[in-house]
Amino acid sequence: MVTLKDIAAEAGVSITTVSNVIHKRSSRVSPELVDKIRAIIEREHYAPSMTARTLANDESYIIGVITHITPQNVGSTMSDPFLGTFVEGIELRTRQEGYFLMIRSVEDARALESLSRSWRLSGLILTGMFHDEFFDCIKGLGIPFVLIDSYIDLPDVCNIGLEDEKGGYIATRHLLENGHRRIAFASPSIRAGGVVEKRLDGYKRALQEFGVTFDPTLLFTQEMFVEEGRKLGHILAEKPDITGIFASADILAAGIMTGLRESGVCVPRDKSIVGFDDNYLCRLTNPCLTTIHQDAEQKGILAMDMLLSQLRHEPVENRSLILPVSLVERESVRRI
Repeated sequence: MVTLKDIAAEAGVSITTVSNVIHKRSSRVSPELVDKIRAIIEREHYAPSMTARTLANDESYIIGVITHITPQNVGSTMSDPFLGTFVEGIELRTRQEGYFLMIRSVEDARALESLSRSWRLSGLILTGMFHDEFFDCIKGLGIPFVLIDSYIDLPDVCNIGLEDEKGGYIATRHLLENGHRRIAFASPSIRAGGVVEKRLDGYKRALQEFGVTFDPTLLFTQEMFVEEGRKLGHILAEKPDITGIFASADILAAGIMTGLRESGVCVPRDKSIVGFDDNYLCRLTNPCLTTIHQDAEQKGILAMDMLLSQLRHEPVENRSLILPVSLVERESVRRI
């Protein structure tokens, strides 16, 4: 088996130079020499030892993707298609850059500290954070991190978010423009300063614009799983006055559509529905789901690029990115 020493000898350079090329620290190495070393590595199918890398650099080359949202009753956060697509973007960049990926749901600050200490994580990408004790723990770990969909406005914190309020607004406006006035808002629990609250704000803004009074009895909260959405669909089927539904996630919308169908309610003949995310479920539902589009994979790629800049001690040009949303019209909304 070829070693680092063998590669260095063939290339006529030091072991340190080869190591720098492997670990993307080749700014002082000529492009020709970098190409030569990489050609040898590829030809010999050389893979650096994870143990050696960890001992040499006191880090594991593992990137942790952490969610602080833990299901209360059933399922796993990884069942959400949005998270799966988002992680695809991260995994693509980690693989390209020689890092590895760990995906975990973490309930409290103590569990996060234990995870970081046990695995000596190189960096963290965290979803749905709030400015609380858990976030204080993140900052205290002393390792680079990027927040996703987290309304924490601090100048030294990297955060990638979305036009959440706008998404809620254009989804609800689309239903209003098609004649609907009794519109349900379906989401997981609504926490102040979070993504769901922003989408609710957009829902309220659209209602106000059309002169429709906000009715809190039209708010329905369920965990974001198809089965939970299905139960909500049964409930909504018993409310004929509600003709429109805005679900804050496609997975919830898909479950609601299933429950409605099982209850003999037809979409869009009897009730219209708009989702949020534009993942693959939208094209599998019957009818296909009208939704708010976001590029979840690109969000993952941008998050990893932002984290890599920190790991390489490079400046991060823009620490706060807000990605756009748009309406994708399919077949789940009709004019009344």
